[in-house]
Amino acid sequence: MLPDPFAATIRGITDSDLVRPALRAAGPLVEVAAPAGGKAWIVTEEELAREVLSDPRIAKDPAHAPWDPAVAGLEQTAAEQPSLTTLDGPDHAQLRRAHAPLLSAKRIQAQSGRIHEIARELLTDLGGEADLMDGFSTRFPLTVLLDLLGIPLGLLDDAVDACRRMSDPEPGAQGKAIAAIAGLAAAGLTPDRHGLAAELRERVPPGTSDDDLRYHLFSLIFAGQLTTDASLGFLVARLLHGDTAPVDDLVRETLRVHPPAPFTLWRFTTTEIDLAGVRLPAGAPVLVDIQGINTDPARKPGQDLAFGAGPHFCVGAQLAQLELRAAATVLREDFPRARLAVPYAELRQTFLGGIQGTRLTSLPILLNG
Repeated sequence: MLPDPFAATIRGITDSDLVRPALRAAGPLVEVAAPAGGKAWIVTEEELAREVLSDPRIAKDPAHAPWDPAVAGLEQTAAEQPSLTTLDGPDHAQLRRAHAPLLSAKRIQAQSGRIHEIARELLTDLGGEADLMDGFSTRFPLTVLLDLLGIPLGLLDDAVDACRRMSDPEPGAQGKAIAAIAGLAAAGLTPDRHGLAAELRERVPPGTSDDDLRYHLFSLIFAGQLTTDASLGFLVARLLHGDTAPVDDLVRETLRVHPPAPFTLWRFTTTEIDLAGVRLPAGAPVLVDIQGINTDPARKPGQDLAFGAGPHFCVGAQLAQLELRAAATVLREDFPRARLAVPYAELRQTFLGGIQGTRLTSLPILLNG
């Protein structure tokens, strides 16, 4: 029997993942029970995944979902709240053109010194012993994001609190957290601020409302924190366990094995389609198993799916990779005696369930040996 791919789990960092091999063995397109009810289909084969991620008949707009978006924990529909993660086609391309130049490899690389400085300051502030998953893994990417966007760093604690409340199961908690982060983002749009938030305001499509602009900034902040947070724990654990690979290789391998998200966000067929010999109805929920495809022993070397593929390839990929490189470099160069405070095999990883990511439950380290 196929294990539930959406069930919350806790296991050791060295324990085998039983779900991914089971999904692969079930075929390139696997029918499962969706957490919100009804059927869903998971893509487990790379070539098919890249087709799905570029197929205009498979959309991200929750308007096509067979569930009530609010009940299923989805974003509002694109008509209600346009965003990079809900729009498709020309509207998505136009909005992406507004964002992409701000997060290009050239623009992000120009911030390398500042991002390394932030990592150094935050690690130094931790003192001799700390749990990196208790503060650093969230505060580091959020500090970088607020700094880039031109949002006062005095709002960092509020941003940390709001991001943590995004996973609160209480009804209405997520909406309040979104409003809080969007409100923080507005602080980067005042006349005295000159960061990427103000630049984005000048680049968004004509007619973009102030509320929509703040939502775009919320998306950048929350997604940017989430993308780095989980991978950072696995990266540091690997490094302090004695991995001596070059930093670029260490980051690349960590993202392959522990991608920021194990699955893509939900996609939905907009019409009946044939996929891998299966006839899917309109409104069929489809996921790509990023982690399973990346870690397939039969997979050929090449660009993995850690940041997706196709039109919705993660716009913040360059920033996330630089943040991880900065953390690893600073630990190696500034804290050469840093080590794990517990045996590597005692570290635990938790999968929160649904399509959420996997992160270490804790990461106690001794910065000075």
